[in-house]
Amino acid sequence: MKRHFFWILVFSLTVFGCAAHQKPEPPGQNAQIGGSAPGASPGRTSPSASETGSLWQQGSSSLYAANKARQVGDILTVAIYEQASAEKEAETATGRSASISAGIPKLFGYEARLAEKYANLDPASLLSASSENSFQGSGSTSREESLTATLTTRVVGIEEGGNLKIRGSKTVQVNHEDQIIRLTGIVRPSDITERNVINSKYILDARIEYTGKGVISDKQRPGWLARVFDIVWPF
Repeated sequence: MKRHFFWILVFSLTVFGCAAHQKPEPPGQNAQIGGSAPGASPGRTSPSASETGSLWQQGSSSLYAANKARQVGDILTVAIYEQASAEKEAETATGRSASISAGIPKLFGYEARLAEKYANLDPASLLSASSENSFQGSGSTSREESLTATLTTRVVGIEEGGNLKIRGSKTVQVNHEDQIIRLTGIVRPSDITERNVINSKYILDARIEYTGKGVISDKQRPGWLARVFDIVWPF
């Protein structure tokens, strides 16, 4: 009996000593074995860094598609080549003439009494009238315009059919004189060239403004008082 008790005591001391000398696991080891870091959401992986030396990056345009404006915010260059000429000539001539005469040679014998009373009265020519008017007018007009410029615009909207709304402006100042160009309109993506340029003749509802602001532009128009007289003057 004592021998059994001795062997039980030796076995207990051996197991307790092994447990006391066992090294604790380092923090985070269980998380690494499980495949996820502590505190990380299940199923979420960290974003991979882009590879250096690669021609393709995430979010880049296609390697085969042309670099043409197709989204809101894209840049589009407009080549403005506008030429217009008109000439008109008209000539008008009108005329009218009319005459009327009336007399009462016999009127129940009253013409004799009128002749007695008015010796110089001729009943055969009591009334005579004539009228004539004429009008002649002519006019001609001619106008010729030419504008050549290059303007970079921005896509500000996309219609349901895929057409692009563009808007842009440019200001050039020379000797305190501003030359301003503004353009708005609608273009088709198919009319844009491979160099991301479109001719102004392909712009729908194009509105092109070319104005100036400065001393020279002010001298090319009458003063405000003269313009007021031009508005209210009836002649």
